[in-house]
Amino acid sequence: MTEPSIRYDEEGDILYISFRPGQQAMGIDLTEHILFRFDPKTKEAIGLTLLDYTRLVRPTEVGPRSFSMNGLEHLSVELRQTVVTLLTTSPVNQFLKVSLYTPSPKRRLPLLYVERSAFAMAA
Repeated sequence: MTEPSIRYDEEGDILYISFRPGQQAMGIDLTEHILFRFDPKTKEAIGLTLLDYTRLVRPTEVGPRSFSMNGLEHLSVELRQTVVTLLTTSPVNQFLKVSLYTPSPKRRLPLLYVERSAFAMAA
């Protein structure tokens, strides 16, 4: 696989990451600010779009800013598993980190944050 293509739109504060430029893809809004594109047939990551990028990577006083992946709620179990697998493997896991918050034994909330150091290495 080739290196991801990264393009930043300073005016819109949008970061585009493409793993397979020009390839058709399905888009999933993982959060209000993060769009993940992938090919459901080949199960390959195609790209990420990070809206309001500077807010996404701005750390909190205790570490990275995490976001709930509300976009997974409406997916089928099979599609959700495909998306989680793609998010937690290369190349996507270089840019996004996934975790799970379990406030009770029956409640599981998937979270993610943007890996800020990935962009320092890519620049």
